[in-house]
Amino acid sequence: MRPIYLDHHATTPVDPRVLASMLPYFTEKPGNAASSTHSFGWEASSAVEQGRAQIAGLIGAYPGDMVFTSGATESNNLALLGAADLHAVPGHIITMSTEHKAVLDPLAHLPRRGHTVTVLPPQPDGRLDVDLLRTAIRPETFLISVMFANNEIGVIQPVSEIGAICRERGVLFHCDAAQAAGKVAVDVQSCFIDLLSLSAHKMYGPKGVGALYVRRGVKLEEQIHGGGHEHGLRSGTLNVPGIVGFGAACSIAGQEMGGEGLRLAKLRDRLWARLQTAGGVRLNGSRDHRLPGNLNVSFAGVDGDALLTAIPEIAVSAASACSGASGSSYVVEALGVPVEFRNCIVRFGIGRGNTEEEIDYAAERLLATVAELRALSPVASLL
Repeated sequence: MRPIYLDHHATTPVDPRVLASMLPYFTEKPGNAASSTHSFGWEASSAVEQGRAQIAGLIGAYPGDMVFTSGATESNNLALLGAADLHAVPGHIITMSTEHKAVLDPLAHLPRRGHTVTVLPPQPDGRLDVDLLRTAIRPETFLISVMFANNEIGVIQPVSEIGAICRERGVLFHCDAAQAAGKVAVDVQSCFIDLLSLSAHKMYGPKGVGALYVRRGVKLEEQIHGGGHEHGLRSGTLNVPGIVGFGAACSIAGQEMGGEGLRLAKLRDRLWARLQTAGGVRLNGSRDHRLPGNLNVSFAGVDGDALLTAIPEIAVSAASACSGASGSSYVVEALGVPVEFRNCIVRFGIGRGNTEEEIDYAAERLLATVAELRALSPVASLL
């Protein structure tokens, strides 16, 4: 069996159709989109605007409200720090303990600038209690940041409810949708989202390009200076091939994610049904409100590092690729998962190229390895 890639939450392979759209902009169409005096620049600018429209179309936005960045991490930083820097008096921000580090780390710097940050816990299923959110909002609250779908446990938040509360209370709503866009429907208008972060490489586009949706009328302080590109919000030469590929990836996702989501959900459920036969296995996060290709499970009586090392031909992970961590996960711990299920966490990210044959092989290989490791474990007799 050739190696099996089941780590699509870390990154996705570039779709061949996306690659084909990008290639001319590396060679015969080399123009800088900011070069306004010749045809090569005009052609590059036109390609960028087409990509901008394709990306906006996927999330129900106006093309002019999209700002290109290097990825969701930069988009998150621009949204959070940019909003905070323009807030004249010390204010209050609310987020969740299960957010990506690209949200939690920038917010950790804001108390130095006089702002306060409230970090709300998730419910046991990983979702935010919207009543808890309501009580956490203060008169000085100016920003709430809650991700659309979690990068580890795949749990989808009640985004439209959160957005409605934010709009009602006059609070900006930022949403990191890097894992959700292109996999489930995302609409910034119906969800009352003011700021939305995206990344191309999570949806079969290239690495190194992302975007931030900034609702018309929302003001941010520029974080990268040097030319005033992107409406004065993000200076730097635009990654034309990357933007073209990002747009193509969004266009493909918009056409195919409905059917693809159903297929991935079936593969996910097939995998989960097989893994449950091991006993001592736990599903982390909501069963109903999760990404179609996500499965996050814990095995009691097994060392996580030993398990992943024993199955090198199957690409899975224990936590977020950005955390650089193995073993336990701060996201899973936040759910209140029993201690015995924290040492072996496996995140499956099922994607566009995976087959039933691969899922069945991965399940059998994993089950056999879990059984072998448990046979060596002193707690095996308790399972």
